[in-house]
Amino acid sequence: MKNAWNAFTSRDPTYFRKFPGYGSFDRPDRRRFSITNDSSIIEMVKNRIAVDASQIDIKHIRTDEEGNYKEDMDSTLNEIFRVSANIDQTGRAFFLDLIYSLLDEGKVAAVPIDTDIDPYETESYKVYSMRVGRIITWYPYHVLVEVYNERTGQRQQIKVPKETTAIIENPFYSIMNAPNSTLQRLVRTLRNLDVLNDQNSSGKMDLIIQLPYSLQSPLKQQQAESRRKQIEAQLVDSRYGIAYIDAAEKITQLNRPIENNLWKEASDLTAMLYNELGLTQTVFDGTANEQTMNNYYIRTIYPILTAITEEMERKFLSKTARSQKQKITYIRDPFMFVGMNDMATVGQTFIQNEVMSSNEVRGKIGLPPRDTARANELLNKNINKVEDTQQLTEQENPDSETETVETSETDKNFQNELEETKDG
Repeated sequence: MKNAWNAFTSRDPTYFRKFPGYGSFDRPDRRRFSITNDSSIIEMVKNRIAVDASQIDIKHIRTDEEGNYKEDMDSTLNEIFRVSANIDQTGRAFFLDLIYSLLDEGKVAAVPIDTDIDPYETESYKVYSMRVGRIITWYPYHVLVEVYNERTGQRQQIKVPKETTAIIENPFYSIMNAPNSTLQRLVRTLRNLDVLNDQNSSGKMDLIIQLPYSLQSPLKQQQAESRRKQIEAQLVDSRYGIAYIDAAEKITQLNRPIENNLWKEASDLTAMLYNELGLTQTVFDGTANEQTMNNYYIRTIYPILTAITEEMERKFLSKTARSQKQKITYIRDPFMFVGMNDMATVGQTFIQNEVMSSNEVRGKIGLPPRDTARANELLNKNINKVEDTQQLTEQENPDSETETVETSETDKNFQNELEETKDG
């Protein structure tokens, strides 16, 4: 930590450990999202996408010459992605916060907070902690972001360089975040529908009182207003809400639903949003089949993860690291949608085709590995190895080698005699 660097202080941050910070009854690092998330449909869509995307592992890896996955890197980035992104969040919680904020605001920043050296001085630096930042202002080479400062317990605005900050834009910005996008139109429609529902359920009686005289003159209008207040006072002061009227007066109640097309418009916009994002109702209620889920991941989840990993690779890996075949990518578990009824068939197919070893398949179904060399080999168990076949033959026929040698000597003598006969 001799050259440690902190984004809030631009210098060694270790002395802050002595300051306890400000207390709070609520978790201060939790994001406060926009008011539009009060709509249940909008919140459900964003939360479902963010949770599903955050369940896929993002790794710092090394590839071979053809770009295929080779091994995991022993780096601080993998420590952030897998274990702890900062003192408050695990790696998965960090990505959940990042993706939800991305969907809510359309753009978000992944800000390195603690590094081993000043990122201004070199491209080769290690990142020890990272936070999700809300972008406030854009500059040519910097952005002003609002980030939670764990050392003071408050959110703070800092200006960070673009070249060391991962700035990620929602790939569905034109659908979800643009001013006249499908999602924003749905938000406005649901807001108007909520206002109308509040008005209809406000407890008003909506009565019209017909008086037995004309109301053309101002004096009669004053008498009618006085009569209305009398009936209101009777209803308010009555224990059971009962009032009396004159025999010549009539009351007409208007408590009936008002016809409008807001709910139909909201339903149409919801269906349009689902189609544009590659969603179906079965994805949310848990009844989607494997093909539907694969389509959902390909059209919705993978574009978001691709935008995150490509920007992080561009900002957090130097040119030297990229030339060494280092890469930041996401890796999805292929057994995610495989049920236990199909697991045996899939596992057997992978073992027979020498794609996975027995211990790797056991790990996928939650069983501990077997401590044998054969369980770790890529080997089709239904086909015996050449060495095993020879050993089995030797055990069954121990004199086979001697017989083979004798036969070979006999053939040799016969060949010599045949050649002498030809020469004679």
